[in-house]
Amino acid sequence: MADKTLKVTLVRSRYGRLPAHRATVMGLGLRRIGQTVLLQDTLPIRGMIRKVSYLLRVEDVAP
Repeated sequence: MADKTLKVTLVRSRYGRLPAHRATVMGLGLRRIGQTVLLQDTLPIRGMIRKVSYLLRVEDVAP
């Protein structure tokens, strides 16, 4: 699973969210709406994405 890549985009604001959710978004490397990062598909990353899925758009990137 670690050889796959995920394209994660912040689509909703992190302001007004729970502090733990804000920290999770920052931990994913996202700072502003519309910003996209490429992340390895690992279990810890999947858990972080699941926690704040309502703020994100996630796509698989073909290897």
